[in-house]
Formats: sequence, structure tokens, C-alpha cells
Amino acid sequence: MEVDYESVEAVRRVHRSQWKESEGFSLTYLPFIIHAVARSLAEFPRINASINDTDLVIHDEINIGVAVDLDFEGLVVPVIREVDQLPLTELARQIVHVAEQARARKLAPDDMAGGTFTITNAGPFGTLLQFPIINQPQVAILSTDGISRKPAVVTDTEGNESIEIRSIGILALAWDHRAFDGAYAASFLRRIRDLIEGTDWESEI
Repeated sequence: MEVDYESVEAVRRVHRSQWKESEGFSLTYLPFIIHAVARSLAEFPRINASINDTDLVIHDEINIGVAVDLDFEGLVVPVIREVDQLPLTELARQIVHVAEQARARKLAPDDMAGGTFTITNAGPFGTLLQFPIINQPQVAILSTDGISRKPAVVTDTEGNESIEIRSIGILALAWDHRAFDGAYAASFLRRIRDLIEGTDWESEI
């Protein structure tokens, strides 16, 4: 699913320097994406689920695992818990914290347990489109790929079209067809896209 990140980029541009100074790390796209994913999972519960033998178990909590590369020596998937309850700013802090803990080899087994959905983020490597493998027994995994400046057709509120340079990227979903079908998956991706493009992110900072 192609996503226009211009509304996210506008907020990042305004707050970049102040955020880095106050928080000590950069405000990336990932917390915005995960924030939208958590809200979408609440609306598409069959994706926030796992397969137990032949039964589909839908989880009440939204616990998102974030794949972290260990300098090409494997990867781990620390879990951020109850993501739908976190404000954007705290989510950004937790993403950085679990990644730092992972790369320092300081994660405990419990830090990687209990995930209900996984995100793999190869965007910093400039990927166009990945095809990730599901982190079983979960039923789906989302890949977030590179975001780049591209010409795009933009339609204003009066229906007029123009070509603008926008921040564009692709989100891809791999899923277990025993849990849901392609229409459900596509609707989930569309909802994530709509939230990324349509949320008033300034009010979340």
C-alpha cells in the first residue's frame, strides 16, 4: 500500500531540532506508523491474533514486536506492550529504548514474549518493498520500507489536481490465510494509510 507521509514529514520538520535537543534522539517515521497500526489493529481484531493449533485466538491487548537488527548478526523482536494506550511521544521513547536494549544484548526473555503483531522496518536501508515472514504463532507481519521524495498527484478539497513533491513510501503485509482473507488485509492497510495521512499529528506531539 502506497502511503503519502507528507503530514508526518511536516510535523517532523517543525519539531526536529527541539525534539532532538530535549529527547536526545531523532524523531523518525516509525512511531507515527506504529501509532496508526495500533489504532487499526483495534478495528481489525482478526489481525491482532495468533493460531493455537487450529483455533484463532484474538488478543485483547495490542502488543507490537519491533524487529531489531543486531549488526548483521541476527535479529531480535522486543515487544512494546499495550501500544494503543501510549501517546505518540511515549511510544517514540519506548521504540528507542527497546532498540538500545536489544543492541546492547540486555533484553530478558520476557522482553520478547507476548507479542500479538510484528513490524519489521527496513526503511533506513532504502528498501522499496519487502516480503517478510510471519512471526508465528502470530498471523501477520507488516514491513515498513523506504520513504523518499517523489512527484505525486495531489487533489485539493475542490477536486483540483496538481503535481507536488511528496514523501512517499510503501507498507506491505504478510498474513496467514487461515485467519483472514485478502480483502480484510487490504482494508487494514488502507486504514493504516488513512490514519497516517489524515491524523492531526501536530496535536499528538
